[in-house]
Amino acid sequence: MLVEMELARIIISEINDQQVVFLREVNGERTLPILIGIFEATSIDRRVQGLEPPRPLTHDLLKNVILELGGEVQDVVITNLKDHTYFAVIRIKKAGEVVEIDSRPSDAIALATHFNPHLPILVDEDVIAASI
Repeated sequence: MLVEMELARIIISEINDQQVVFLREVNGERTLPILIGIFEATSIDRRVQGLEPPRPLTHDLLKNVILELGGEVQDVVITNLKDHTYFAVIRIKKAGEVVEIDSRPSDAIALATHFNPHLPILVDEDVIAASI
C-alpha cells in the first residue's frame, strides 16, 4: 500500500556531506528522514523558497524534457529500502500508459517540488515500516 507524504523539512549543513529531507505522512503522524546530497537539497530548498534560477538547472531540464515530449508526471514513489539505500520511481503518463522511471529519491523529490502544486510523494508502507 502507498502512503502519501509531503516535504516537512530540509536540513542543509555546510560541514556535512549528507543533507536530510524529512517527509511527513499527509493524514498521519509518521515521518521519514532521507539522507541526500547537497545539490539535490539546494535544488529542493530553492523551489520551496520560490526562487527561480535564470537558466534551467538539472531538475528544471528533466521537467522540461518530460513535458516537451508529451509526458505528464503523475507522482513520485519511494518503493524500496535495501541495505540503507532508498529506491524510487518517477511515474509518467504518456499516451494513456504509465511509465515508471528508476530514480534516486532525492532526484524524485526535487522533481516533485519543481511543479506547482508539488507532485504527490508516495511511499510504500513497507519502506516506512523498515525505516523505523
